[in-house]
Amino acid sequence: MENVFANRLMSARKMAGMSLQDLADKSGNVVTKQALSKYEQNKMKPDSEVLIALSKALNVSVDYFYSEPVIKVELTNIDFRKLVSRLSKTDEEAVIEKAKVGFERYFELEDMLSLHEKPNFFIHPKEIKTADDAELAAKSLRQEWNLGYDPIPDIVEMLEDKGYKVIEIEAPDSFDGLKANSNNEKVIVLKKNKNEGDDIVRKRFTALHELAHHALKISDKLTEREKETICHVFACAVLYPEDMARKELHKERFHFYQKELELIKERWGISFTAIFNRALRLGIINDYVYKKFNIGYRGRNYHKPNQEPGRFLSKEKPVRMERLVYFGLAKEILTINEAAYYLDTSVWEFREQMHQMV
Repeated sequence: MENVFANRLMSARKMAGMSLQDLADKSGNVVTKQALSKYEQNKMKPDSEVLIALSKALNVSVDYFYSEPVIKVELTNIDFRKLVSRLSKTDEEAVIEKAKVGFERYFELEDMLSLHEKPNFFIHPKEIKTADDAELAAKSLRQEWNLGYDPIPDIVEMLEDKGYKVIEIEAPDSFDGLKANSNNEKVIVLKKNKNEGDDIVRKRFTALHELAHHALKISDKLTEREKETICHVFACAVLYPEDMARKELHKERFHFYQKELELIKERWGISFTAIFNRALRLGIINDYVYKKFNIGYRGRNYHKPNQEPGRFLSKEKPVRMERLVYFGLAKEILTINEAAYYLDTSVWEFREQMHQMV
């Protein structure tokens, strides 16, 4: 218990993406960088004035600093979406700390409700050395999970149903997602959408990319770039199965119309770039056509957020934890204050969302 304040202060500071000097500045110079360092090393305790200043600067309650987590969470075997993520060390620390706090709440809630469902994880038994191996793994997943050849309505919901613990966090644009192991669980962290109408096809792809890191035994002989390519191929192949891609895209192609790509995107929940990567991999287009597409794609600014035409209608939002909270309320296991805490919202905001039916 002695280190609770030190640990919670460091956690809150990292989540806020602040250095010791940043926090000292934002606290209105009520406290120095040197004093903050001593607080985090448990060599000194703040007075009430400093506590209030720190809580305001870090946007947490004073109680937060003295509330020790019931379940301690450590993330191991962390994989960020490499070659896409360009996180600074500070941003990376913030993402990891937010994830740890999110899963502390998640696992504590499950314990409180005595709800531990048996997972149905997909683990491909063979070592993955090539893109062809990744293609076969994607087919195995669709077969094992009885997905057939149909579009998957909601990737995140599917992963939650299979037992993966998925949460969303607010994160910088340079972050897409990560996978990790924690407390004998397989966890996935995704970036929260900034706006209601955001294009969610990238999020679907990222969720499957992180699943690949969980499910595939990728050869250690491959480079980081080759490993990421394996995960890309797997994600594309799960989203758009080979048989259906060949049926819809047909054989050798030299041209695509934008409306055709929109129709494919809106049916399968896959981006234009992923469609073209799929077509190139399956030999439907050649390198020249692929390069022409990329030039045109960037020339129209479709690579920028939410600029690509077409929308796939799906929430792609983890909901299991929220469902557990309402279940706990209905069973009178949780109070409204506890429910708001687990959903990381204020009691007032939570009350606004509540509409009891019976």
